[in-house]
Parts: sequence; C-alpha cells; structure tokens
Amino acid sequence: MKRLLVLFALTVFAGCGVRGGNANVAEAAVVSGAEVVESTAGAQRVDTQRNVQTNTIPDDEGWFEQNTDTQGDILQDKAVSVPVKTGLEVLVEQNFAPLKGKRVGLVTNPSGVDRNLVSTIDILAKVPGVKLVALYGPEHGVRGSEHAGDKVGSEPKDPATGLPVYSLYGAIRKPTREMLKGIDVMVYDIQDNGCRSYTFISTLGLVMSACAEAGVEVMVLDRPNPLGGLQTDGPLVEDGFFSFVGMYKIPYVYGLTVGELATMINEEGMNRGQKGNEKPLKCKLKVIEMEGWRRDMLFQQTGLPWVMPSPHIPQASSAQAYPCSGIAGEMGSSLNIGVGYTLPFEMFGAEWIIKPEELASRLNGLELPGVRFRPVYYKPFYGGAAGKLLKGVQFYFTDYSIAPTALLQFYVMQELHAMYPGRSPKIEDDQKSSMLGKVMGGDTALRLFAKRYRVEDMLDFWNKDREAYLELARKYYRY
Repeated sequence: MKRLLVLFALTVFAGCGVRGGNANVAEAAVVSGAEVVESTAGAQRVDTQRNVQTNTIPDDEGWFEQNTDTQGDILQDKAVSVPVKTGLEVLVEQNFAPLKGKRVGLVTNPSGVDRNLVSTIDILAKVPGVKLVALYGPEHGVRGSEHAGDKVGSEPKDPATGLPVYSLYGAIRKPTREMLKGIDVMVYDIQDNGCRSYTFISTLGLVMSACAEAGVEVMVLDRPNPLGGLQTDGPLVEDGFFSFVGMYKIPYVYGLTVGELATMINEEGMNRGQKGNEKPLKCKLKVIEMEGWRRDMLFQQTGLPWVMPSPHIPQASSAQAYPCSGIAGEMGSSLNIGVGYTLPFEMFGAEWIIKPEELASRLNGLELPGVRFRPVYYKPFYGGAAGKLLKGVQFYFTDYSIAPTALLQFYVMQELHAMYPGRSPKIEDDQKSSMLGKVMGGDTALRLFAKRYRVEDMLDFWNKDREAYLELARKYYRY
C-alpha cells in the first residue's frame, strides 16, 4: 500500500507558522540576500524571489514533501518519521546501566522530562541501584519558579523528593567542592534553545570545570536543538566580552545539540570560565545520544512535548524567535519584543511607531528569505510598557532553514531608523560593561551598524567566522 503522507503543520503561539529545513540538507545558514540551499537528495534552490517549487525527497523514514509559495504563506512539511528519543529515554532503555552502583547529582529544571512528562528527578529517584543524592538548579531554579535574571536561592530540600537542592544561579554559579561531596557522576538534563546567551550552557560549562577539579564524571542526556542543527548566525565572542551570557568562542546561533557543544568545549579547550581567562580544564564526559533526530528537524518535528525551560519560552516557536529579537531586547526601553505580551520574542513594538503598516511593507520589501511581517497593535500585560498601546510588526517564518535569525532584528532597526531617525534604538559607545555588549559578545558589529544603521555595513564582520566555525563544529556532529 502506498505510504500515507501525514500533514505536519508547524504552528506557533497565536498562529505564527514555522517549518523545518529540507530533508538531508547538508548546510543552510543565511546571512543576507539570496541564498542557495543544497540538498544531497535532490538539488533545489530557494531564493528571495520565493519561486514556486515542490520537491519530494526520499529519506530513511519515509517521504518528505516540500512546497514553497510565492506569497510567503506558511510552509508545511509532510513527513512520516519515527519520534525522536531523548538521551533520557535512551538511558531508560539501557536500564540505567551507566549509572548503576553510582551516587548521582542532577542538574535539571522543568524541561527535563520524558515524553510522558515524567520528571528526570522522579525517574532517577526511583531507579534501583542508582542513588540520586542532590539536585542543582540553573537560572529559574530546579522547579522553574524564578523570573529571568533573579538570583535563585538554595533550598534546604526538594519538596517532592526530600533531596538537597543547590542553586547555581546566585552568589554561587560554579559548584563548590562541598556541593559535589559524595557525587560519583553529575547528570545534566535541560532543554536548551540553541542560542549562546541562554545561560544554561554556561551553567553546564561551570559544572564541567568543577567536576574536572573534583574528579567527578559528567553525563549529558542529549536533547534536540529546537532551531535544528543547520542554522548558525553571528560572529564569535570577541576578547574582553566573555561573560555568563557568552562564555564560549561560538556564534550567537551555534547549530549544535547540548551534547555536541559539551564535547566541543571540552575537547577544544573552550571552557575557560565566565571571563574567558581561566586555564581550560577537561572533565570526564559521557553523552547519552538521542535516537531519530536529524539536523534538519525543528523541535515541532520531533514528536516530543515542549516544556518551557524558562518563563518567556512557553512554546518551541518562542525558542525559534528568541535569537531574532533578544539582542534588540537589551537596548533599554527602545523596543518591546513581545515580552510582557502573549508572543514573547515574536514582535517588535513601541509607542513611537506611528505607521506599523508602512514598517511591515518596508520589511517585506527587503524580500528577506523565509520570513514575512505583518503590522500589529497591542498592549503588554506587564513590564515597562504594561497597559501602553504599542504598534509595530510580528514576524512569521515561512522557511526557518533559510531565514535570518540573529540578523533579523538589525533589519528591523535599519527600517525603523529610516522611518524615525530620532527614535532609533541607542547603541552606546562603550559596550564592555553593558548587557547589550555581553549578549552580542562584542562591540565591533554594533559600531559598524551604528554608523548608518545599515545591515550591509556590518555583514563582512558578521560573517567572517562562519566557515571556520562550521569546519570546527562538524567534527563534533553526532547526528
């Protein structure tokens, strides 16, 4: 019988559509203008003209049909595939053999669950022959109760298990020897968002350093990169700008799973502390790999439930929008990016934007690949703009595999400057001590952009590290 093609529509919060990359795509990362996407199973081209084309590409699990619409409507994937198994689920299938007879510490948060939404904490606490002895919480805490940036205090005991809980986001970010006392192996199980400034990967690096010093093994239970494994965007961190929101010399969008990233920073000597000036330490590292994940997959294609890893990433689509607006969100109160409203990271708005329809038209006129804009009017429910009428644009991905990610917000700022030159988001002269400079991982791109507020002025610098980084990163691909 002919195999049934299942319609898989990727929808985002409140209707923002997203779709995944092409099956077997060898590489796709867009910086500006027209871009060619090469596939190993059927050549194809996608450019800023969005020509109509349909390709049916065989893969290992079924058939992947792609349709590109000239009007930039939401693209849909039709695929038959085996659901992805996370590292946690693979560990369960292994009957926890790598942990048997060991005393275990666990770094996790609410996103550490199996497909039945059972917490990694509860799973490991009940395994015969495995002794879970302590929990360690990153930003937002083990149970996810803290707001972004709030210091997380250590709790005497976890209410569900009675285990001691140590905070790794407060006065102490790197586990002390006392915190690691009695631990044979430290397990890490957190859903990441694929972006350098998201602090969980920094917590992981500090845990790896502490465990290297104490002779404790580290085990990473791998999970999907929600952006897929093909997108990279942005320059590497510049000297003098290393921080807890930029600890490694990697791009802003780095295109690796957390297990792949842990292996790379461990093997390449990238784990050099929050300021990037410490001697790198190499820990004993084991990664429990996923099964069924492909680099061209967005999270919506994995068959896994999304549990928000932080309060403003309620949906997988929020994670995919995060790198597109998060830098602009650090520019004081100039722009609201949907945080405080129902579409965090998916919008740009301000009181001083008078003509959102014109802004949307100008942005769509740039013919940026894989993304469309619509005018919006909204009132945030909380935050600095609570109750104020903001006007601006919401962006929709028509093809995430070719869309600009971190670069997108600079195109928005470019058009805003052209429309409202006196209202442009202010880029200060000295960024080393600012959160903007830390999140950007440098000030060179900012300085180049601020000369005329034109993306073209920063593109050479923005893209200069891409090929060298990809050559390095490919050495650590596990999928």
